[in-house]
Amino acid sequence: MSCPSSADDTVLPPPASLAIHLDLVGGVSGDMFVAAMVDALPALKGPVLAELAAVQPAGAAGPRFREVSSGGLRAQRFGLAEASKQDACGTRAKAEAAHAHEHAGTAYTLLRRRLAAAPLTAPTREHALALLSLLADAEARVHGIAVDAVHFHELADWDSLMDVVAAGCIAAQLDGARWTASALPLGGGNVRTAHGLLPVPAPATSLLLTGYPWHDDGIGGERVTPTGAAILRHVVPASNCGARRDAGRLLSVGCGAGTRTVPGLPNIVRALVLERAESSDADVVAVLEFDVDDMTGEEIAVAADRLRLEPGVIDVSVGTRYGKKGRPLAEFRLLAKPHTAEAVAQACFTETSTLGLRLREDRRRVLRRTEVTATVDGAKMSVKVAERPGGKRSAKAAQDDVAATRGLAERRRRRSAAVERSAEGREE
Repeated sequence: MSCPSSADDTVLPPPASLAIHLDLVGGVSGDMFVAAMVDALPALKGPVLAELAAVQPAGAAGPRFREVSSGGLRAQRFGLAEASKQDACGTRAKAEAAHAHEHAGTAYTLLRRRLAAAPLTAPTREHALALLSLLADAEARVHGIAVDAVHFHELADWDSLMDVVAAGCIAAQLDGARWTASALPLGGGNVRTAHGLLPVPAPATSLLLTGYPWHDDGIGGERVTPTGAAILRHVVPASNCGARRDAGRLLSVGCGAGTRTVPGLPNIVRALVLERAESSDADVVAVLEFDVDDMTGEEIAVAADRLRLEPGVIDVSVGTRYGKKGRPLAEFRLLAKPHTAEAVAQACFTETSTLGLRLREDRRRVLRRTEVTATVDGAKMSVKVAERPGGKRSAKAAQDDVAATRGLAERRRRRSAAVERSAEGREE
C-alpha cells in the first residue's frame, strides 16, 4: 500500500488557497515533516535542495530523499545521502555517544551566525532562524541558562541545520496556507541524552508544545522530537491542533517516514493537502487584542511602532475606550500571520504593560492588490491598486512618499497625480 500523491511536481499551488493537515500517525520529527511535505508536494523538492546546498559544509554528505516502506505503506524518507547512525526515535544523533559527552556540543550562537551569513533566500532564513530560536529558547528554559549559552548536544552541526533549513524553506514556500494537525502521541519511557536519561516527552518538547492536545495510544518511546515540536509550534497554532480538518478538495497526500519501527502502526507523518472550499481571495489571520490603562501617550506610541516591526505582524491599531470609573483605555488590536502569533503575543507582553490578551484566528476576504510606481515631478511614488467587484479598480498613493512635501494642498496634488498616472497605465 502507499500514500498516493497527485500534486503536479512542477507547480506549487497558491499557498493562500491551501489547507494542510498533518496526521501524526507515528509522531513527528524534523526529517519526517520534511519528507511528508515533499512527498505531498514534489514541487517543494527543488527549493529545499537548493537552500540546503547554500549551507552544506564542504566535504559533508548531502541530503537525499528516497522511497521506503513503513508498516506496509510506501513513504518518503529524508536524510543524509551517506548512512549515519540513527537513534531509536527516528532523529539523527551523533555517531558516537561518547563524542557528544567529550565535546560541548554545537553552540546555538554558531548555528545562528551560519544561518544569518548563508546565501539563503530571505523568507527561508527568517523561518529557519525562528525555528532555531524556538529550540534554543526551550533548551535555555529547561536548563536555566541564557539562550546564547545553549549547546545542542544531541544534534550534530550539519544534521541540525539540515532539518531546520529544509523546514524553514517549506514554511516559506507555503506562507499563507492554513495548517492543522492531529493530537500528539504521548509516547512513554525515557530517552537517552547527553544529560542522561530523561522522561518522554523530553523536557524541551513538553515546553515547546505546552497547550497542545496529546493522546496516549499505548505505544511508548519518544514519539515527538524537539525539532518536530519546534516545527509544529511554528506552523500549527495550538488551537488548530486536534481540531477538525478544513473542508476542501483533496489535492494530494504525502507520507514521511521515521527510522524507528513502531509496533502496530506505520511510523509516518501523513500530510493531506486540500484546496480550501472558500475562494482564493480568502485569508486567515491571527487577531490579538488587549487593553492598557496605565501607559502614557508617548509610551503607547512607541509600543505600537515597535509592535509593527515584529516579524509576521500585518497591522497594529490603537483605539480609545472607557473602562470602570471612567478610566480611559488604550485598546490594541494586532493582525498577524497565524504561525507568528505566539511570538507576537510575547512581544505584546514585552512592549506594553498588559497582563493578558485575547488571541483568536479570523477568516477574512481581501481584494487582489498590486503595487506599481508612478513618476510625479521627477520622483517615483508607490501606488497600491485594488481590483474591485465588476472589474473596477481603486488606487491609493503612499503617504510616506509625500511626507516630506511642504503643504497639505501640495501633498494632495502629488498623490492625486500619482493615482491618475497609474490609472492611465503610465506606471513604471
